[in-house]
Amino acid sequence: MATSGAVLTYGGLRDRADRLAHALLGLGLVPGDVIAILLENRPEYFEAAWAGRRAGLYYVPINTHFTVDEVAYLLADSGARVLMTSEALAHLAPPDTTRTSLEHVLVLGDDYEALLAAQPPGEVEAPVPGAEMFYSSGTTGRPKGIRRPLEVPSPSHPHSMSMRNAVDLYGEDAHTVYLLPAPLYHAAPLVGSLTVQQLGGTVVVMERFDAAEVLRLIETHRITHGQFVPTMFVRLLRLPEEERRRFDHSSLRSAVHAAAPCPVHVKQAMMDWWGPIIHEYYNSTEAVGGTRIGPEEWLAHPGSVGRAGPELHVLDDQGQEVGRGTIGTVYFEGGSNFAYHNDPEKTAGSTSPQGWRTVGDMGYVDEAGYLFLTDRATFMIVSGGVNIYPQEIEATLIRHPDVMDVAVFGVPNEEFGEEVKAVVQPLGGPGRRDEAALTAELDSLCHSRLASYKCPRSFEYRDELPRDPNGKLYKRPLRDAYWPSRQVGAPLAP
Repeated sequence: MATSGAVLTYGGLRDRADRLAHALLGLGLVPGDVIAILLENRPEYFEAAWAGRRAGLYYVPINTHFTVDEVAYLLADSGARVLMTSEALAHLAPPDTTRTSLEHVLVLGDDYEALLAAQPPGEVEAPVPGAEMFYSSGTTGRPKGIRRPLEVPSPSHPHSMSMRNAVDLYGEDAHTVYLLPAPLYHAAPLVGSLTVQQLGGTVVVMERFDAAEVLRLIETHRITHGQFVPTMFVRLLRLPEEERRRFDHSSLRSAVHAAAPCPVHVKQAMMDWWGPIIHEYYNSTEAVGGTRIGPEEWLAHPGSVGRAGPELHVLDDQGQEVGRGTIGTVYFEGGSNFAYHNDPEKTAGSTSPQGWRTVGDMGYVDEAGYLFLTDRATFMIVSGGVNIYPQEIEATLIRHPDVMDVAVFGVPNEEFGEEVKAVVQPLGGPGRRDEAALTAELDSLCHSRLASYKCPRSFEYRDELPRDPNGKLYKRPLRDAYWPSRQVGAPLAP
């Protein structure tokens, strides 16, 4: 651990994960059941994940910024029978569990340690390994669980693919020292860390991101690999020049980024500083498919997320493939088998007539065969590498009695890429109420019901929002007014 200095050895991790697996099964769980993890970045996170895998259980990471209501929804929807949390976060456990399947709350501390000590050592013999069950929202607002059948990993299984990429593309091995600067409740940080552990490497976990601390840790621990989001690059580049040059980063062999489009000038600046070691991948939690692009290849095709293979297809609204240079929805064939938990309609909607899968991203393939993304899935907001979905925020704002209509979308933010903006049609039109007072009330409403990162950073008031007679909201003209430099059909750029 970067700040506390706590160390968990391989022997310690294996023993504690095995004991926790025994404890969970002793509580009555059976393979295929679900546990939830609501923890800060700390060693016990890995114990919980490995215990879930070894006991044949699904484990659901929960965002530590969620409210009690949001946590309760995930527990109920996932069917989690056990919640593992810390003393600092235990207040987020719902006081009323009658609407959930929750039976036990394990709070780290003396009782938890006593529970582990009472278990027998040795591995649990589960019929198949357990797996993560991440939640990813969509246009329906509420997060949806991404659930795959439990099975022995095959070559196309996400765990196997993650391992191959780590070894073949990024050069990870037993000598890897991997820096984790992001929250473990996100997919890439957790899966990336578990992959390094599978390879026998070392994971250095930051309790929270700090740009200067990243540089100190790289020098101190001789970090060889790390995974970042573009916002982290921006903050690193904003450090004073003398501070950036004070630390030795020569041990770095590979820095991987994903989760959000990286402005070309930001990535170029990082290449100039750290050298041509920055890799990028385009993928999704659903693991329908993806692309990869190495540093040299990206320098020759700036803005691309990688070469489109035969499994990638760009389709128009009628489900027909489009030609090179034409924008459409990006689909993949041959991806992992998954379903959106408790949402067969959303699952079916992600599949083309040909059986290919998409998460709704738009893009085009250029004449050289490289994929460029032109928009995010259904106006999803990507802020600092975190996905934010407008409808959940709109549903909260419309609760206010003085709000007639509302549209939420992302607008440019130099540091985070995008920030949340709300355009509101007040009851009776602008001027009926003091806008400053209404803004304060709406802001308070959001913070009382939503995680803080979902709350709008700014509000604007309009006489009327653009809807057609059937009630469909035309959000694009509202949003496009704030993105004058983003040309339709052009790759994402500074």
